[in-house]
Amino acid sequence: MANVFHTLQERGYIDQVTHEEELIKLLEEESVTFYVGFDATADSLTLGHFIQIMVMMHMQKAGHRPIAVLGGGTTMVGDPSGRTDMRKMMTKEQIDYNAARFKEQLSRFIDFDNDKALIVNNADWLLDLNFLDFMREVGVHFSVNRMLTFDCYKNRLEEGLTFFEFSYMLMQSYDYLKLFRDYNCRLQVGGSDQWSNILSGTELIRKLEGEQAYVMTFNLLSTAAGTKMGKTEAGTIWLDPSKTSPYELYQYLRNSDDRDVKKFLALLTFLPMEEVNRLGNLKGAEINAAKEVLAYEVTKIIHGENEAKKAAQASRALFSNGSQTESIPHTELDRSLFKDGIGILDLLRKIGLTKSNGEGRRLIQQGGISIDGIKVEDTNKILTLKDFEDNKLLIRKGKKVYHQVRVK
Repeated sequence: MANVFHTLQERGYIDQVTHEEELIKLLEEESVTFYVGFDATADSLTLGHFIQIMVMMHMQKAGHRPIAVLGGGTTMVGDPSGRTDMRKMMTKEQIDYNAARFKEQLSRFIDFDNDKALIVNNADWLLDLNFLDFMREVGVHFSVNRMLTFDCYKNRLEEGLTFFEFSYMLMQSYDYLKLFRDYNCRLQVGGSDQWSNILSGTELIRKLEGEQAYVMTFNLLSTAAGTKMGKTEAGTIWLDPSKTSPYELYQYLRNSDDRDVKKFLALLTFLPMEEVNRLGNLKGAEINAAKEVLAYEVTKIIHGENEAKKAAQASRALFSNGSQTESIPHTELDRSLFKDGIGILDLLRKIGLTKSNGEGRRLIQQGGISIDGIKVEDTNKILTLKDFEDNKLLIRKGKKVYHQVRVK
């Protein structure tokens, strides 16, 4: 079996790594325990997190043991990396709920049976720390001058950086030390924005334990258009099907920029690289076949083969003006609502396509709303039962978001 490091490198995951030759040798000769952290800032993981999950799956398939660390403790502070202001503080109840949802979702991708992987929550060791004991053991090893040279803190100095946030690096470093001591965890992997945090953890292990630990970061994905992968005009692409349906996930990937297809196939699927290169090098209209493969494969991994097939069927029906739309996200409303009519702006809000009448009005004025293929031009349009065919109508927002309204 190929060394997993070379697999990850070939597929384009790796950004930076410490002691590369040593780590390659370690991964070749031993089953390495490694960890990935997930701060519980929402009640679902996102498509952005899926890169980390794919790395975990690749490494587990190669015989290494993942530890998923739920940030029940670190989320109480919030990572300042990439922020221009302090993160909104969350209640412990919110964080605990989010962490429980993460645990449920991660269990769909990682095999936790028989200690093949572990899920731990850093609240278990961070929330009861004694401040003075912690600062005497850990804080003395961190230079404030050096920390202020890291981008995650340097970029915040003009706007104001609190000591509260300044402690995040110490806590994440302590996580690594704790996992090293308890589970012989020798490697932490994470996004490239975590480089300084993880590096500080390895230095803490070296100073307190006299041992070598390793860092591997991977690229934060952005699209060719410059947007963060999984972020759209409509919002975030979630892994929870109740927040982003399998069909919406499929459509998001089916509408990928031609320039992103090869990269996404390599990072988000398990297709052999020979097939990734073949599909990614298709040109013109043929690239659409590669996009369908991308959308199907990712939806299958996240939501299962049956949901992927249904999403693909619904997508093809739309592209061919067909009528098989059962898998398209829908809202069922009582027909009495339409007896005297409902305004288009109110309907868009009711089914969740817009958050306000102002947003709906702008979309219509920009030509961004269609009903059954006909563009809506009047922001005061009233919809009644006469507008429904077979008790259904299909609303399109922009070029990619479809939503069906059904009456009962």
